[in-house]
Amino acid sequence: MVVMDVQRRNNITVTGPADAPAVVLAHGFGCDQNMWRLIVPALAARHRVVLFDYVGSGGSDLSAWSEERYSSLDGYAQDVADVCEALDLEDAVFVGHSVSAMVGVLAARIVPESIGALVMVAPSPCYIDDEGYRGGFAAEDIDELLASLESNYLGWSSAMAPVIMGNPDRPELGQELTNSFCATDPDIARVFARTTFLTDSRGDLESVTVPTLVLECAQDVIAPREVGAYVHAAIPSSRLVTLDAIGHCPQLSAPEATARAILDFLDTRP
Repeated sequence: MVVMDVQRRNNITVTGPADAPAVVLAHGFGCDQNMWRLIVPALAARHRVVLFDYVGSGGSDLSAWSEERYSSLDGYAQDVADVCEALDLEDAVFVGHSVSAMVGVLAARIVPESIGALVMVAPSPCYIDDEGYRGGFAAEDIDELLASLESNYLGWSSAMAPVIMGNPDRPELGQELTNSFCATDPDIARVFARTTFLTDSRGDLESVTVPTLVLECAQDVIAPREVGAYVHAAIPSSRLVTLDAIGHCPQLSAPEATARAILDFLDTRP
C-alpha cells in the first residue's frame, strides 16, 4: 500500500488524541524528528502531533533518496505532501524549523486542503545578503561554508554545530546538534546543505495566504532578526513573535517558551 510505504519511508510517528486538530512538525538540515522531543508533550496534550523524517534523515528509508529529487526544496515539499496525504490530514498546522519553514510554504501550495496554517521557527527565505536585504551571509561566506562541508563533513559539523546552536554556556546543546549532523550521510548532507544555503525563496512568500506565525530568536547567527522582520512584512497574514532565546534551535534551547508561543498561536488562529 502507498500509505504504508510513506509511513515507513518517512518514519512517521503520531502521538496525541486521534480526533484532535493535527500539528505537523518538520525538522531542518542535519536533524530529525528527535529535535522536537522537548515540546511534543505540551503540544500532544491537546493536538494530534505528526512527526516524520525527510528522506535521507534520521530513521527514513535511505534507499528512497535521490540527488535529483532532493537538490531542490520541491523534493522536501513533496515529502510533506506525501505525509499529509498518507494520513488524510485536513487543515493541519505545519511547523517548520529553519529551512523547513520555506518547505512548508511550498507544501501548502501542493496540498492546500491539508495545511491550514504555518508556524515558521527561525525561518530564512535566503541566507545570502542582497541589495536591500540582509540574509546574514556574504556569497563568499556561503561558498567557503559549503567547500568546508564537502571536504571534511565531520570536522565541519564539530566546528559549526555549536555556533549554530549558540548557548556556549550549555555545551551539551551544541554536542547534541554535532551528533545529529554527524549521523547524517555526508553525501546526503552535501546535497541538503547546498539546497538549504543556495536557495532563494523570497518570491514564494507572497503566495502565503494562511494564518502564519513567524517565530524568531532574540539572537541567531543563522537567521538574524532582520530576516524575521522581512518574512513578517512579506506575509500579510503573519504574526511575529521574538523569543527570549539564543541560537537557531529554540525547540532545544528554550522548549517551554517555544511550545507556549506555538500553543498561543494554535489557540487564537482564525
